[in-house]
Amino acid sequence: MLAGLLAAAGSYPTDAWAAALLRSASLDPAAGGATLVLALSAPRQPRFLVLKSPHRLVIDLPDTRQAGKLRVPASGPIRSVRGAARAHGGYRLVVELNARPQRLPRAASVATATGFQLRIPLGEAAPAAAALRTALDATPPAVVPVARTVQPAHGPGRAGRDIVVAVDAGHGGEDPGASGPAGTHEKDVTLAIARALAARLNARPGIRAVLTRDTDRLIDLRGRFERARNAHADLFVSIHADSVRDRGIAGASVYTLSYHGASSEAAKRLADRENATVLKGGVALADVDPQVRPILLDVAQSANMGASVEAAAEVLDALDGVGAVRKKIVQHAAFVVLKSPDVPSMLVETAYISNPAEERKLRSPAYQQRLAQAIESGVVSYFQRHPPDGTSYANARRAGSAGVATTVESDSGV
Repeated sequence: MLAGLLAAAGSYPTDAWAAALLRSASLDPAAGGATLVLALSAPRQPRFLVLKSPHRLVIDLPDTRQAGKLRVPASGPIRSVRGAARAHGGYRLVVELNARPQRLPRAASVATATGFQLRIPLGEAAPAAAALRTALDATPPAVVPVARTVQPAHGPGRAGRDIVVAVDAGHGGEDPGASGPAGTHEKDVTLAIARALAARLNARPGIRAVLTRDTDRLIDLRGRFERARNAHADLFVSIHADSVRDRGIAGASVYTLSYHGASSEAAKRLADRENATVLKGGVALADVDPQVRPILLDVAQSANMGASVEAAAEVLDALDGVGAVRKKIVQHAAFVVLKSPDVPSMLVETAYISNPAEERKLRSPAYQQRLAQAIESGVVSYFQRHPPDGTSYANARRAGSAGVATTVESDSGV
């Protein structure tokens, strides 16, 4: 369903689908793998073709024209990038790669202050911590903190550490959340689904789930994602059930943090020294020169937002097989619970508790298990594609357990 664009929430201007400008292209090595970033004036849904002899990824952008000369230096998996206008008004990029792609990429569109970024994962590269170190290398040695490795509390085994997934049951205690026509409380439904999801993840070798709450109690919104960070989580999943006045509305949706939410959180963290965070890799913002902090936080949040959208897309795809999906693309909003600067995060609205039929389903243990299974499937699919460094999933992938895409064609004419 989501083979291409994952656009930001809300309606676009009426001219959004006029010719878009391709303003620049760059390579981001800090998004859990090398990612080609295309800066566009409007969202676009790309089409991909993978070719061999040599290995190339062809990216076709409809109704798009080039605003300036593209310069992407050979780096990481990229040997060269070239582009040209197409006769029908589109634009084609040809990315020559060092190795055969594992599969067709899944692009993510992220709204920015000046337009949109189309993020296209290309392959493994330096981890985010290395990107943070690169940013630090541009500063005088006197202000560079000594990086230390932050390991998960459970520690790595010989085959690699577990992937840690923080599962957050929305609301709780004196905050019941939304209530259905029959009196079902959101806090009870979310806890049941969260427990089921955690149990399923814990049953998988190489994955460990931690619950932000396992009882009927209220936890501060910021406390929720801070618990995830303290557990050194690789992913944060917050479970909710939507509600609106129109009881006929039904279906699931998945949210990640919006650009505005990220920028406002960055401003808060940089303004509040006591709340200055320790990023992955052991870099403490409170100990860094004030002029360097925005660079570090921007690097971390850029990687985080791209990873969040890719993980959310996998979960949304899986939910589409369980029941109705209200919003067919990943949505973006400034939810406080999603504002961890360096833990990919998503909020899953499992269904509309305000819809009588969906309320009955949400109360059913069998349906709760189906929702948990779908979310688990999306999470696992994401980590199979993007395993964190040092995990057993990453080691298995390096050993060749991951399958290679069979969509590669031979064509030397592109």
